[in-house]
Amino acid sequence: MAKTKDFFKAICEVSKAFGTTLSREKLLDLIVTNAVDSMDAKAACLFLEDRENDIFIPVAQKGLSKQYLHAKPISAKTIVAAVLKGGHLYIKDCTTDPRVENHAEKKAEGLASILDVPVMVKDRVIGILALYTGEIRKFTKKEIEFLDALADQGGMAIEHARLVDRLQKNALLFLDLASDINSSLDIKKILGNLTDDICKALGLKGAAIRLLDKESGELQLVASYGLSDDFLNKGPVTSTKSAVQALKGETVVISDVTSDKRVQYKAAMKKEGVVSMIVTPIKSRDEIIGTLRLYSAVPREFPEDVQIMVKALAHQGALAIENASMYLRLQADKESLEQDIWSHRPWF
Repeated sequence: MAKTKDFFKAICEVSKAFGTTLSREKLLDLIVTNAVDSMDAKAACLFLEDRENDIFIPVAQKGLSKQYLHAKPISAKTIVAAVLKGGHLYIKDCTTDPRVENHAEKKAEGLASILDVPVMVKDRVIGILALYTGEIRKFTKKEIEFLDALADQGGMAIEHARLVDRLQKNALLFLDLASDINSSLDIKKILGNLTDDICKALGLKGAAIRLLDKESGELQLVASYGLSDDFLNKGPVTSTKSAVQALKGETVVISDVTSDKRVQYKAAMKKEGVVSMIVTPIKSRDEIIGTLRLYSAVPREFPEDVQIMVKALAHQGALAIENASMYLRLQADKESLEQDIWSHRPWF
């Protein structure tokens, strides 16, 4: 039987920590520590999703030995389905229950009952907070609600850390691009670095920049990152619905390329491992001169702040093209002027 607990005090302690300079890791450690101490449990572990591999990976724990600490990540679909079905998952005896694995290891670790609750962000499960006891135990409604509240705190800590990280990466992206524009007139190099940097900063599979050929009306590939030649050469893209929208000045977000009617090359997308994508126009002054496409290997919604950042980067790419074009025109004018002066040299 659990001892008398002050759940309110524990929640206040975690909430107060959000206003400090604690790192994400320390905040998550505080959550699992509060879970163990307040619930008079043996251990707790916080798992976060790896969407690409469909597993949950432990990121913070208290009370589990190094020998035990989840050598194997847990299956995402199985656990999430079970947790969401009832709002939580209760395992009375984890050493015999067929829904969990590694019975012998759990017995050796001295574990008995498990209570799993979801870590949610914007109505989506991004993790699991698991509580372990050293003896068979039932959990009261109040205890389950408390663990749910702690899991919510974990979700807020993770989302806050992700937002700060994204802002930092966005700032670095713009700094790197500005530096490239100021130091080079090699458009292919600048745009190549842009596709590379944006994919690494946003955790994307690949990117492609195509510029509009005025004579043929086709979008020609000028830079890409992370995409195979077969995929890049899958066929003309100018007439696809997403390209048509982008060339009209719209930013197109496609969450599921396998079902969206605007996607023409569904088989190629599936073969390449693309799940979601965003397409935005590259605009120079009042003229659309190309498109920037970003591809994700996992489902992505591309929230408004990310869309704004992608549009801004496309605009920066257009500025780089414009600067280089202006320089080339000036060089041509300079050569023409020199030739004209030289041809009239006998006059002097």
